[in-house]
Amino acid sequence: MLAALLICAVVGISDGDTLTARCRAADTPATIKVRLADIDAPERAQRFGQRSRRHLSEICWRKTARIKPVSIDQYGRTVGYVTCDRTDAGAEQVRAGMAWVAIYFASKNSGLYAIEREARSARRGLWIDTAPIAPWDWRVSAHTPSHP
Repeated sequence: MLAALLICAVVGISDGDTLTARCRAADTPATIKVRLADIDAPERAQRFGQRSRRHLSEICWRKTARIKPVSIDQYGRTVGYVTCDRTDAGAEQVRAGMAWVAIYFASKNSGLYAIEREARSARRGLWIDTAPIAPWDWRVSAHTPSHP
């Protein structure tokens, strides 16, 4: 069963949508990997991947995070909404043009879509490119063998 709310210290940033947090669970510290809910950031080897990772680090690294878990993903990571210093980390990543709304997970009523439209219009972050490649498309093409 997932906890209602976790108060944790962010101890690592893997990429633009995944962090590591040390949380107190029943008086025992536990370290968990957390995938930010409803967003998908560029992969580390993808254009804007390192910038996205740095931006999430600016928002959360070495800060206290309030994590609202919603599920566990196929890799065993906690998927959740993360707030660091009163900043919604997922929404801020999208607002800065450092992540897409994860169309395959986010609710159609999510306010993230409006935030993404505004970031696109302002050409912030990855939206400076005329045709940025969504991470879910990049992952498919990265695993497809090229033809000579």
